Amino acid sequence: MDSENNTRNLVFLLVGFSEMPQLQPLLYGLFLSMYLLTVLGNLLIILAAISDPRLHTPMYFFLSNLSLVDVCFTSTTVPKMLLNLHTHSQAISYAGCMAQMYFFLVFVELDNFLLAVMAYDRFVAICHPLRYAAIVGPRRCGLLVLGSWAVSVSHAWLQTLLVLRLSFCAEVDMPHFFCELNQLVQLTCSDTLLNDLVMYFALVLLATLPLAGILYSYCRIVSSVRAISSSQGKRKALSTCASHLCVVSLFYSTGLGVYLSSAATHRSGSTATASVMYTVVTPMLNPFIYSLRNKDVKRALRKLLGGKA
Repeated sequence: MDSENNTRNLVFLLVGFSEMPQLQPLLYGLFLSMYLLTVLGNLLIILAAISDPRLHTPMYFFLSNLSLVDVCFTSTTVPKMLLNLHTHSQAISYAGCMAQMYFFLVFVELDNFLLAVMAYDRFVAICHPLRYAAIVGPRRCGLLVLGSWAVSVSHAWLQTLLVLRLSFCAEVDMPHFFCELNQLVQLTCSDTLLNDLVMYFALVLLATLPLAGILYSYCRIVSSVRAISSSQGKRKALSTCASHLCVVSLFYSTGLGVYLSSAATHRSGSTATASVMYTVVTPMLNPFIYSLRNKDVKRALRKLLGGKA
């Protein structure tokens, strides 16, 4: 009981950027700018999709959900990091750390599943265009998003409950700028066999299956596009996938790279720096990728901002 009470009263230290004290004012300004750009860019995508009737399609329904998740995803970690940089503090309470880890897991998994759902949407649109409206109707769109939420929330609850049963030693310095599951498990002085098994099983299942679905969808898309006789038709078909492919490549290359490196190097400050790519940079770039490469989104944004449609 005493051990449990001591654990609940712990304060973790997020020391991800503490090795660069002279750069902290610069980092504060940089991350604040990136956070504001992320929130503004993704909110504009959501408002454009809601306000323009021409964007009331499954593709933009999923895109607006992805933008909402990206705002929540980056808001889970960046505000606390900005507060710590501003106050020159590294502390986060035990309850705050558990809450941050839980919401981070929810939104990173949602990002993962929504990217797979968007690949499925493009697969149906290109490979089965005549049946697209029947296959990807409003009911199925809602079920796909609801299912993504259900799996993500359930997985986050399971991982959080498994961490709550652990006791932590006196060493609570975390070489990261947020409470990340793998780093937390490494700090415990309890037996972590069950945590490790569930964590790696979930990583394989929840990361590999959506990625496999994305790869399968694009293999089928490429086969269908090759069968199109006109070069203009091929370009038009591929242009609808270009933005999604850019976002998928950015998300998986940075996210999987970070987790593979953290598995090899358990206590490295470089992991925190690398994590910035998929926790801050990727959500910031997503709205730019979609708006710059998509005429419908650009037209809706101009209309929303008071320009000519």
